[in-house]
Amino acid sequence: MRRCAVEGKYCTIVAKGAAEAGAVFVIVNRLDGRFHLFGPAPGPAFDEQGDRRFVDELPFPSQESEVMALLERRRKFDSDIWIVEVEDRDGTAGIETAQLQIP
Repeated sequence: MRRCAVEGKYCTIVAKGAAEAGAVFVIVNRLDGRFHLFGPAPGPAFDEQGDRRFVDELPFPSQESEVMALLERRRKFDSDIWIVEVEDRDGTAGIETAQLQIP
């Protein structure tokens, strides 16, 4: 959220989860009807630089209804998730996804 504020992007917490262990999901709203949804990457929560690791939860571009339906399913499974929304017309709000290698 601090990074977004510095870059002049609007960011808000949509749903608060557990302070000590809640998974973080980030909705990037492109403000043109396209959405990008990121969720926690498997394995370590943070990379070597201390940045939180994410994976794409839905293929981009997604519709708001698809994003909200998936998040509602996740919340039924785990009520401790955090949901953050960022308005970013130009990209992914600085989020880089983890490259998953499946054996």
